[in-house]
Amino acid sequence: MSDMKVTISPRTSPDALTPEPNQAPKLKDTTAALPAKKPLGPWALLWKKFSHNPYAMTGLGVMLIFILAAIFAPWLTKYDPAKIDMMFPNLPAGAEGHLLGTDELGRDVFTRLLYSARVSLLIGFSVAFASVVIGSIIGALSGYFGGWIDTVFMRIVDVMNSVPTLFLNILVLAIFGSEIKYMIMILAFTSWMSIARLVRGNFLQLREMQYVEAARAIGVSNTGIIFRHLLRNSTFPIIVNATLMVGAAILSESALSYLGLGIQPPATSWGLMLSNAQEFMLVDKMQAVYPGLCILIVVLAVNFIGDGIRDALDPRQNINKSRGRLAKWRRNFSKSGN
Repeated sequence: MSDMKVTISPRTSPDALTPEPNQAPKLKDTTAALPAKKPLGPWALLWKKFSHNPYAMTGLGVMLIFILAAIFAPWLTKYDPAKIDMMFPNLPAGAEGHLLGTDELGRDVFTRLLYSARVSLLIGFSVAFASVVIGSIIGALSGYFGGWIDTVFMRIVDVMNSVPTLFLNILVLAIFGSEIKYMIMILAFTSWMSIARLVRGNFLQLREMQYVEAARAIGVSNTGIIFRHLLRNSTFPIIVNATLMVGAAILSESALSYLGLGIQPPATSWGLMLSNAQEFMLVDKMQAVYPGLCILIVVLAVNFIGDGIRDALDPRQNINKSRGRLAKWRRNFSKSGN
């Protein structure tokens, strides 16, 4: 075997010399030069999992469409939702420039659906927000302090759960009137109990954690521990229940309006449109179909969003996905081996 010649240039380092024929070449480690991948935060991770759920994304898209339609209702239609035109009652869809026709009083149905979305969505989101605030405060105090405070609040929750909600709503609205503010107040007053139980259960687990003991040791007040540490770690379950509560509030408002105890003219809501359409079902059944479909679609969309958030937060979903990836990898490996 002939001797190998190695040429050394002025810029060549000893490490870069050509190796001997029987010596394996040294590979340069380039992994250290790769930038470290920044881990995703909790909200970014939640969105990543949520966005891979087609049902949840469909529900989110539908809700955005309804919200934007409610906000820009004056620009989407030229008609007044309360204007009566007895020259064109019960027109079919598309007649005389009315996209979905008119009702028994000549009012444009499409316009009334848009403005009804404003009222129904406003009540749904307001009731959910108020219920979350009330339930979170009561559940936090009950779960953190325990003792007689927990006993008193939980007995109040038991009493509220034992009262028929529909009967209480009808009674209060019959006494105080059917204004939107009263409807939001009474629906929130009868909807906060599930949030309170949820927050209380989380606080009973979290208050014994080491970081809570450390916060007490350094002198953090009870208010700071509750709102800065414990309540923040209970945010995701609260969001799941709040989304589902929006749909429940819309259904409750529609039921009360259908019974004549909800929104009153000249305002309008989907439940009120259903109530007005029941007398003209034989003349034009579509007057009841349109608001009913709106209620159905919005409630389904809200439930899809809530289920998507819950699935994104469920660790069992990650285990199932990991098992699925492992099984797929084994199948591919066995095929390549054969």
